Amino acid sequence: MSDITRRDFLKLLQGAGALIGVSAVATPVVAYFYPPKLIEMPTEPVLVCPESELQVGEAKIVEFGRYPAIVINTENGLKAYSAVCTHFACLVKWNPETKRLECPCHDGYFNAADGSVISGPPPKPLLALAAEVVDGQIYVKVGEA
Repeated sequence: MSDITRRDFLKLLQGAGALIGVSAVATPVVAYFYPPKLIEMPTEPVLVCPESELQVGEAKIVEFGRYPAIVINTENGLKAYSAVCTHFACLVKWNPETKRLECPCHDGYFNAADGSVISGPPPKPLLALAAEVVDGQIYVKVGEA
C-alpha cells in the first residue's frame, strides 16, 4: 500500500467539500418536488386542557395538525387562533401584560378579541378557530366561535 501524499489528501478534501456543497443545494430542490405528507387541520376537536387550568388572562399553545393553535382565556371568554403569524409563519406568543398576541420575528401584533392586525408587517389577521368547553374540558376545532 502506497503512502498518501499531501496533494492527494488536499484533493480528497476538495472533493468532499464539493460533494457537501452540491448536496446542500440539491437537497432543498428535491424536497420541493417531493414534499412530505403533512397533516393539515384536524377534523375532530383537539383537547387543550381542563377548564380549571386556563385562568382568565392566560393562554395555551396546543398541537393542531400541521401548525399549532393558541387558546386564550380572555375576560370575554375563550378565543382560539392558529398560532402562525400571517407574515412569515413564525409562532405568535401571548403577552399577558399587553393582552395581545405578538410575533417575535418581525414585531407583528394581533388583537386577542378577533385576531386582527394591530401593527407590524402581517398582511392578514390570524386564522380564527373555535374553542368550546365540553364536560369541563377545553377543546379547539376548525370553525369560528
